[in-house]
Amino acid sequence: MSKKITSVDYGLEKIFEGAQDFLPLLGTDYVEFYVGNAKQAAHFYKTAFGFQSYAYKGLETGSKDAVSYVLKQDKIRLVLTTPLTSKSIINDHIVKHGDGVKVIALWVDDARKAYKETTSRGATSYLEPTVETDEDGEIIKAGIYTYGETVHMFIERKNYHGIFMPGFQEWKTDYNPPAAGLKYIDHMVGNVGWNQMDVWVKWYEDVMGFENFLSFDDKQIHTEYSALMSKVMSNGNGRIKFPINEPAEGKKRSQIEEYLDFYEGAGVQHIAVATDDIVKTVSQLKSKGVEFLSTPPEEYYTAVPGRLEEFSHELREDIEKLKALGIMIDADEEGYLLQIFTKPIEDRPTLFFEIIQRMGAKGFGAGNFKALFESIEREQAKRGTL
Repeated sequence: MSKKITSVDYGLEKIFEGAQDFLPLLGTDYVEFYVGNAKQAAHFYKTAFGFQSYAYKGLETGSKDAVSYVLKQDKIRLVLTTPLTSKSIINDHIVKHGDGVKVIALWVDDARKAYKETTSRGATSYLEPTVETDEDGEIIKAGIYTYGETVHMFIERKNYHGIFMPGFQEWKTDYNPPAAGLKYIDHMVGNVGWNQMDVWVKWYEDVMGFENFLSFDDKQIHTEYSALMSKVMSNGNGRIKFPINEPAEGKKRSQIEEYLDFYEGAGVQHIAVATDDIVKTVSQLKSKGVEFLSTPPEEYYTAVPGRLEEFSHELREDIEKLKALGIMIDADEEGYLLQIFTKPIEDRPTLFFEIIQRMGAKGFGAGNFKALFESIEREQAKRGTL
C-alpha cells in the first residue's frame, strides 16, 4: 500500500494493486436521475443540499423529447432529466421505478476502448460509441447496462471545453443558495435481488476488472428482525467503489426487500457524498429541511470512546455535537469515519443519501450497521413495511 489515506484524498491512491487495469477510470463524471418534474427536483436539490445551477438542455436548446438540468457542487454533478412527451421511453422508467438513478457516468480517457473492453467481456450494450460536437469541441460517450435498468456511461471529454457537453447551455439563475460542503461521491450502493449479489460481483470482476475488497454477511449485518449481505467492489485506483447488497432471510422484511418491492427491481439504493466538516454540513442540511434517520440510543455514544481506543484513535470532534445531530462513528486500523443517512428523499422508500467524513478509515461503517438498521426498521415500522 501507499501512503496513509486522509479524509481529503481517500480513494485517490492506487490502493488495490491486484485489480486489472484494462478499464482505467478517472472518476465519477455525473449521476443522472430520471424524475417526474426536473425543474422542481432541481429546486429541491439546490435548496436542501446546496447544489448550484450549472447547465441546461430543453426546448430552448433544441431538445424536443426531454429536458435536463445539471447541478454542481465541488466535484459532484447531478443531471435531472424529465420527458417532455408521453412517447418518451423515459416515462416507462419513471412509471415503474419512480424517481431514481438511471445513469452512473464514469470519466474515462478513451470511451471507445472502454466500450470495447467491457462488451467483449460480456456487457450488454446500451449505447455504442457516439461522438457529439459543438463549437467547444467533442464528447465521446458509450454505455453498458449493469444491474436492473441502471447504466454505466463512459464519458471521454479530453477534447471538450464547453460548459458540460454538446446540446447544453450554461444555466444561470438568480437563486443559488450556499454550498453545503459536499465534495465528491465516495461510493454508490446497488440493491439486487435474492441470490444475485455474487452474480453481480462476478460481473464487475469479469467485465470491469473490479475487485471485491470487503464482504459482509448476514451474521455481521443483522438485527433481531432482518438481515442483508453486502460486497464492496472497487476499481484499480480506488476512485470508484460500488457496494452491492442482497436480502437475507430474517424474521421480518429487510430494507433491501422493501427497496426491491417499491423500486420494482434492482437499482441504486444510496449515494454517499463526502464532506470535510460533517457537523457543519449536516447542520446546514437539517436547517434546509433534509430529514435524517433517528438518532442512535445513548448507549451507542457511551461505547464510542472504547471503540476508538481499540484502534488507538482519538476523536477530534465534539461527541456531544455528533450525538445531537445523530452522526455515527466507526473506526478501523487506518482511522475513523463519521456518517449519517437521510430518510428516503421521495415518497417511495427507495433512494437516500449518506453524508460521510473520512478521517483515515477505509471501511464503510461496519460497527454502525446494527444501530443503522435498527433506525431504518423504526422507519419501516411506521410505513407498515417491516
